[in-house]
Amino acid sequence: MRRWGLVLAVTAVVVVIGAAVGAALLLRGGISARPEPSPAEASIARTLRSWAIPSSARELANPIPESPGALAEGRAHFADHCASCHANDGSGDTQLGRRLYPRAPDMRRPATQRLTDGELFYIIENGVRLTGMPAWGGVGDPEASWHLVHFIRHLPNLTAKERVEMEGLNPKSPDEWRALQEDSKFLQGDPVPSDGTSGHGAHPP
Repeated sequence: MRRWGLVLAVTAVVVVIGAAVGAALLLRGGISARPEPSPAEASIARTLRSWAIPSSARELANPIPESPGALAEGRAHFADHCASCHANDGSGDTQLGRRLYPRAPDMRRPATQRLTDGELFYIIENGVRLTGMPAWGGVGDPEASWHLVHFIRHLPNLTAKERVEMEGLNPKSPDEWRALQEDSKFLQGDPVPSDGTSGHGAHPP
């Protein structure tokens, strides 16, 4: 009995110390998301995330065989849904990704590539609390998430041609769509506007 009491006391001390360290790290910069997360915060966050993913999910294997078609599906989905935060190449080097707390990770690096297929799928489907990663589960077909898992594995070997293709699939603002449509009309031989401009970027009256 005395032994169990000692174990509980040590556990309580560890929990209190951990909470204090976590609070200190959280309050280090107030509520601001500007400071770069410290290595300690990043390590703690990755460890907690790993513990929080059920072992049954972690051990899942990708049910979709890797193929050019599966990669193409994943690439298109990533360009349309994920690149605004993660960038087409998975670097996280975007205006939005650099301002999240924690920052959008460079998914080409070992910290992401070492995750199992099941862990990647679980994160895509369920998101990660207290980060900018939303839960995509229930929005569409789970197959799309497994396609993304294949594409994430492919990121370290992404080619320049694939990046260019993805740029054409990235979401566009209204002004960008208008400019693309005007460029397309110009290339098809439509007349130049009477004001002598090409019409690129022009706004309708």
